[in-house]
Amino acid sequence: MTGDRHGTNRRNVLKSAGVAGAAALAGCIGGGGGSGGKQKKADSITAWSWDVAAKSLEITAKSYQKNRDGTVNVKQIGRSDMKDKYKSKLLAGAGAPAVATMESVDAAAWVDTNGLRDVSQWLKKDVRKKFVSGKWGPLSKDGKTYALPWDIGPVGTFYRKDVLDEHDVNLDGVETWEQFIEEGKKLPDDVAMVNIPSNDYDGLWRMQYRQLGGQPFAKDGKIAFNNDKSVRVARNLKRLRDAGITDNKASWSSAWFSAFKNGSIASLSAGAWMEGTLKSELPDTSGKWRVMKPPAFEKGGSRATNWGGSNLVIADQVSDAKANRAWDYMKYSLASKKRQVKMYREYGIFPAYKPAYESDAFDAGHEFLGGQSAGRMFANLAPNIKPYRYTTDTPEVTKAINTHFKSMMGGKLSPKKAVEKAAKQVADRTDREIA
Repeated sequence: MTGDRHGTNRRNVLKSAGVAGAAALAGCIGGGGGSGGKQKKADSITAWSWDVAAKSLEITAKSYQKNRDGTVNVKQIGRSDMKDKYKSKLLAGAGAPAVATMESVDAAAWVDTNGLRDVSQWLKKDVRKKFVSGKWGPLSKDGKTYALPWDIGPVGTFYRKDVLDEHDVNLDGVETWEQFIEEGKKLPDDVAMVNIPSNDYDGLWRMQYRQLGGQPFAKDGKIAFNNDKSVRVARNLKRLRDAGITDNKASWSSAWFSAFKNGSIASLSAGAWMEGTLKSELPDTSGKWRVMKPPAFEKGGSRATNWGGSNLVIADQVSDAKANRAWDYMKYSLASKKRQVKMYREYGIFPAYKPAYESDAFDAGHEFLGGQSAGRMFANLAPNIKPYRYTTDTPEVTKAINTHFKSMMGGKLSPKKAVEKAAKQVADRTDREIA
């Protein structure tokens, strides 16, 4: 099952409209086939993105215009608004820009609209193998590829060193969650070691579950997270809570940022991009932060996982000339050590393009992190990040985990029962079987 009964794709829109020639018209608009290389390229295209991602594309767009015979106009739109607007354009079959930023978590849903162009005809093996292997899974379906990877979010645990030092908490030798919890117990009651927000149980679960090599769905589409690995993560989150070292501020709220600013929450685990966010939102805390690999579940265990990451896509509805230009710009921007490093230096966009890791930019000290060269740590973690299988029903997993983990945290369900109930809820809402 693909979960189509819970959503509408462009194919169904055209069918229900009863317009016999609609599909053919959409095909004429998009061209579907087309190839890059020497084929005609449009003089100008538009690219949609948000926040620092848009600013990063503006950097490469300026360089592209100087070095190529084309113009790329970058339009910055709010993240949530851009996602909704772009998907609606894909479903409508008209109005989408040639290039857009797509988060990996949205890939299955966007591909399911049948509105993205297959880029396989341009994507050579020597280019594909230069990107982190774990990126390709969500971008591919039925032997076709619908995006070029951009950035990843190798996870680190960021912490306020000044706050921890004040209370003789030392994370230098911490390798496991057990050790992390014991250090956290040294903090006074008004300082939390970590935040576990009820609006993001799923994000914390996904991060740790992926760290253990877990998959939410099997290759055959069955629900695959009702297992020991998932229960292990649930127990860990409950153990953190029961240790009395957590807070529960809503993620991304003003209260959440304020707690990191005043040091009442001492750490958080997030993608490498979080440094840029903290730097932008909490400039007065510069130099007080450090980052370490996330704790493992046992000594010698995996400490590599991912949170976030984006890609660039081409709308199938645009002309072949625009598609050719779009691919040329995407490859220019993303399959380039020089330009990926520049985006990393300027905005902390951590590349999925492995040759970029050879740059000494990843060995440079970060003023915000007290001179720590965190880039090399993240670069070393990146190749070890395990793939993760997103589907059109990923949002159902999010809802189910948040619902039943809330009961677990409140003591109404055991970790095992919370996972079982979450899996059953996804099965009931999607008609998928539980593996």
